[in-house]
Amino acid sequence: MPPRHATIADSLVRQIVSAYRRGYFPMADIRAGELFWCSPERRGVIPLHADDPLAPNSTFTIPKTLRQKVRSGKFVVTADRAFTQTIVSCANPDRPGAWIDETIVGAYRLLHDAGFAHSIEVWRRNENTGELILVGGLYGLAIGAAFFGESMFSLPAIGGTDASKVALVHLVAHLRRRGYRLLDTQMWSPHLAQFGCVEVDRPDFLRALTPAVTDRSVSWGVFLPSDSDAITPRRALPGVEREDDAA
Repeated sequence: MPPRHATIADSLVRQIVSAYRRGYFPMADIRAGELFWCSPERRGVIPLHADDPLAPNSTFTIPKTLRQKVRSGKFVVTADRAFTQTIVSCANPDRPGAWIDETIVGAYRLLHDAGFAHSIEVWRRNENTGELILVGGLYGLAIGAAFFGESMFSLPAIGGTDASKVALVHLVAHLRRRGYRLLDTQMWSPHLAQFGCVEVDRPDFLRALTPAVTDRSVSWGVFLPSDSDAITPRRALPGVEREDDAA
């Protein structure tokens, strides 16, 4: 069989992955119809390990009420089962601060097909039909031992209150289980701060980024929901700190 020739899609994937390796990510100005690259002076990071040099005094924390919701078993959590539906839900133009346009959706679908972009989906089961209904989730990019969180969404009107937070808990458990070293949230916010997110200067972020994105020993692998926490309520999710443990 003759070798496959590189396509425009292959070239686009390479360009985007290369930009992430150098600390850039794309955003869209939906009103102006423009796409631009960002590398903020201050970067949001959720520490995956207690000895993370970027945040030696912080680690991922699960608020008590959220831990109870994760344990409740009310949600079904999957990965990469509905990537397009997840990113389209994140791209809802009516959301405050919406920045995801059709170009970004198309690009990340290519990144998903190439094995770089992943989604965590949170579902509720219809009590009458048994059908699974997507009520929240998140998506991002995995390169080496770094995961770049892009966006998340919840649909409270159909039973998805805190569904995006539940997705984050399962994401962190998966990243730690697989050996990831960096979880980039791009921007710091009070919402993310409750989980231990810290803000770091760009030079410090880039110093941590380079070895993480060049680490070929880490891969996304098979996603396993953290069912141990739901089955045994007294146990914390593997590798994460509980809010009452941190007090």
